[in-house]
Amino acid sequence: MKRTSRTSSVSRRIALGVAVVLAATSASVAAADDGPGPFGVTAVVGTTAESARVGALFSADKAGSLAGNHFCTASVVRSPRRDLIVSAAHCVDGDDATGLVFVPGYRDGQAPYGVWKVGRRYLPDGWAHGQDEDSDVAFAVVDERGGKRVEDVTGANRFVAGMATGATAVTVTGYPDSREVPISCTNKPVAHSATQQRINCPEFTGGTSGSPWVNGDHDVVGVLGGHEQGGATADTSYSVVLGTEAAELYKDAVGD
Repeated sequence: MKRTSRTSSVSRRIALGVAVVLAATSASVAAADDGPGPFGVTAVVGTTAESARVGALFSADKAGSLAGNHFCTASVVRSPRRDLIVSAAHCVDGDDATGLVFVPGYRDGQAPYGVWKVGRRYLPDGWAHGQDEDSDVAFAVVDERGGKRVEDVTGANRFVAGMATGATAVTVTGYPDSREVPISCTNKPVAHSATQQRINCPEFTGGTSGSPWVNGDHDVVGVLGGHEQGGATADTSYSVVLGTEAAELYKDAVGD
C-alpha cells in the first residue's frame, strides 16, 4: 500500500510557519543494549506512560466522533512551552478550514488524555516549496486544554537530530487507519540514501505516517514519512534522516 493513502481521504492542512531551508530484516532477538527485542515483530501497544506520548490525528470536525476517523500519527516532543508535537509534513500540510486535532493515547474511539486542538504548524522550506521528500517532517503547537499543556499531561520524548542511522535500535509506534489501537515494532534502521533511512517492520499501513522512531533513550530519531511518503509496502517504512534542516525547524518551532 502506498503511504500517500494514509491521508487520501482527508484534506491536508496549511502550514502556518516556515523554517529555513538547508541541504540536508528479519526478526531476531535484540541484544540487551539495543532494545527489548525481538526485532521486526509488530504487536499492539499496551497502555503505558510511553504510549501516551503517541497519538492519532483527526480532522477537527471529527472530534465528537473519533472512531474510524484518524488518518495520521503524531507524538509529543519536549519543548520549553510543553506544547509541541512532531509528525510527517504530508500529514499536516494543506488547506482545510475545519482544522486538526491530536488525540494522545487514542484507543477504541476514546481519548484518555483529551482532544487537543492543533494550532500553528512548522514545515521546512524544502517541503513548503516543492514537497521534497527529504523534508517530510513537521512540528505543530497544540493549544492549552483546561489550563494545561499537553506535555504536562502525557510527558514527552526528546527530539534529536544528527543521530547516525542504525546507531541503535528504534521502536516505531503508530495508528493504522484500519485499526483502533496503536501498534509498535522494534528494529534497527538502515540507510536508504544519504538523506533517507528505512526500517523493516510489518503491518505499518495507511495511517502510520508521522509515527515516531524512538530509541532506548526516549529520543525521537526518525518520523515515518519521507521516501514515497513513508513507503509503497506495509513491511518497509522510511524516514528522512534528521539532520541540520530538522534541527533548524525544531529551533524555529520552540523559538516563536
